Amino acid sequence: MERLNVSFSVYSPDVDETPKIGESPAQLVERLSHLKALCISEKHPDAWVIGSDQVADFHGAAIGKPVTHDRALAQLQMMQGEKVIFRTGMCLMQHKSSTSLYTCVDTEVSFRDFDEATLENYLLTEKPYDCAGSAKAEGLGIGLLAEMKSTDPTAIIGLPLIQLSGLLMSVGFKLFTPPVMLR
Repeated sequence: MERLNVSFSVYSPDVDETPKIGESPAQLVERLSHLKALCISEKHPDAWVIGSDQVADFHGAAIGKPVTHDRALAQLQMMQGEKVIFRTGMCLMQHKSSTSLYTCVDTEVSFRDFDEATLENYLLTEKPYDCAGSAKAEGLGIGLLAEMKSTDPTAIIGLPLIQLSGLLMSVGFKLFTPPVMLR
């Protein structure tokens, strides 16, 4: 948000991220993005609220946050040599005006093959237990990846800034205002 020259506050919504039965990864990321925005927007009706979520889509199944070391290792072993779609959903909402805009950016990630010792060392070094897919592209996890394809390279890190800047400008935000000069 600082990159976009927009002042902001961060709030953590209390949202259950458990997928519903039969819910696709695309449906899950959209539902959670809307729900997170709504949860905060109801408490701050005049504010523009961004709700975002990311789901790793492995052959049509949602891969969530591993939480534990063993689950993270299992995720990385399963995804070796495979392509995974990281779906990053984002909802811009203002309760007062009943405005809700949604977008989703897909990032196709190809994973390399590694032996178990390498994966263990990665997990012990970075501890990516709170991120979908168990690999942080903004950190050491980038070494686990062979390739990434996306229309918005910031999406894999969590917030698609190209898409967000377009949404913000569409509702009247001025991103390109000159700095105030004090004399």
